[in-house]
Amino acid sequence: MIEVKKSPLSDGEFDRGVFATCDIKKGELLHEAPVISYPNDQHQYIEQTLLADYAFEYGKNHSAILLGYGMLFNHSYEPNAIYEINFENHTFDFYAYADIKAGEEILINYNGDVDDKDPLWFNQD
Repeated sequence: MIEVKKSPLSDGEFDRGVFATCDIKKGELLHEAPVISYPNDQHQYIEQTLLADYAFEYGKNHSAILLGYGMLFNHSYEPNAIYEINFENHTFDFYAYADIKAGEEILINYNGDVDDKDPLWFNQD
């Protein structure tokens, strides 16, 4: 259903994205990314690494690193996918927010809400 390929949206060393290998209908579950969570007071150590830009908020007191393809989805302010945190299964579940055609890159809004147009943390001074 999905695969990782070189993305035209990214450049440099980390130029990957997640793409549909078949048509995906709106609302369809397309990926369950397992979570490695850690307490927020340990995030200071993650901040010293490249992983800092890939960490997700995971509830009030934790952050998370996602496994699978979870950290490879690229950003768009007009995403075609969303994610929901599944605390019971310890996964981030990615769903099609719109119909996605085979070959299309799957994009999420890094702010966590499809309508949130706030500047991204790594684009702020």
